[in-house]
Amino acid sequence: MQPAKEVTKASDGSLLGDLGHTPLSKKEGIKWQRPRLSRQALMRCCLVKWILSSTAPQGSDSSDSELELSTVRHQPEGLDQLQAQTKFTKKELQSLYRGFKNECPTGLVDEDTFKLIYAQFFPQGDATTYAHFLFNAFDADGNGAIHFEDFVVGLSILLRGTVHEKLKWAFNLYDINKDGYITKEEMLAIMKSIYDMMGRHTYPILREDAPAEHVERFFQKMDRNQDGVVTIEEFLETCQKDENIMSSMQLFENVI
Repeated sequence: MQPAKEVTKASDGSLLGDLGHTPLSKKEGIKWQRPRLSRQALMRCCLVKWILSSTAPQGSDSSDSELELSTVRHQPEGLDQLQAQTKFTKKELQSLYRGFKNECPTGLVDEDTFKLIYAQFFPQGDATTYAHFLFNAFDADGNGAIHFEDFVVGLSILLRGTVHEKLKWAFNLYDINKDGYITKEEMLAIMKSIYDMMGRHTYPILREDAPAEHVERFFQKMDRNQDGVVTIEEFLETCQKDENIMSSMQLFENVI
């Protein structure tokens, strides 16, 4: 597998809600920009960078300012259908497919591949657990492998989906056992995995009990009937009414 270029990222470590942490300053060598759903945002996505790393010509320098797309001879069946299902252009789908096939000749991505991807892009921390959770969120049918079609549909939601689509995807990520409810234990497991992955790129250094405090605040807002679990209805309704949560949804791409 061709190694992807290392990407240095900064994040407050959260996907939902503000933990009150600020990104590293520029003098520490980290450039922080508010994420935007654009071609630049697409190129900041770890999964897309990993795919396109195998399609870039030798010696080329892919930058965040543009998405280099190359014409490919082979294209997946139902390309028009995929274009209708996603918010990617035909050329973007062609380029993503070429890289996908180069990196995964079998046409499938397994969990070990996800772990390798995130180890490359987050070398400062331990991304193993988060990669496991993210893989399960993409693996909708739970068969242990992700087809190209499932892959790009998920990426389209995360990078260019509506607020409602992103929130539903986020709920699915947090709902680890896929029973239709988010528990405190599930939320805590996800939050800890993100902090472990970000490693030294959280600033100031997180207290050990910070993830648990975040989970408690989350449930105070979300668990309206105080039954100890959060349903999709509670999740969607509360998120869309909370300005801080809606703003932080744009941080998705920092850990995707």
